[in-house]
Amino acid sequence: MSPETEHELSVANQILEKHPKNESSIIQVLLDVQNELYYLPKDVLIHISETLNVPLSRTYNLATFYKAFSLKPKGKYPIAVCTGTACHVQGAVKILDHIKKELNIQEGETTADKKFSVDSVRCLGCCGLAPVLTVGKNLHGKVPLGKVSKILKQYK
Repeated sequence: MSPETEHELSVANQILEKHPKNESSIIQVLLDVQNELYYLPKDVLIHISETLNVPLSRTYNLATFYKAFSLKPKGKYPIAVCTGTACHVQGAVKILDHIKKELNIQEGETTADKKFSVDSVRCLGCCGLAPVLTVGKNLHGKVPLGKVSKILKQYK
């Protein structure tokens, strides 16, 4: 077992200790693991299933159904760039391209240091602030292209 897998299982065990050992805990356990590891590793899903006595197929179904979960590593600061109509018209694609170039990753990828991941989304629900992006839980509105690097620097 790799040191990374050992660490991930250790984190999962710490989280599992805080919850009842039954199926009613599964979503909260998955959320807590996602918040700590920024994704749900395969070995951790298997371990959670066994510990909570939940079929692996049920655990996997939950992990793939809800948008809050990811089976691929995400960055500590996931970036979502709105590319809906209002944001698109205000230059969201250029902002997305700038972020990908600066971080040297493509959409759906995570930086090597696991600090950032980037995705486009169709709407963040605040069209009046276009163009909009989120970094982690922080929303940035009316973002001019020239301020994108400054925004990213806040999280580095």
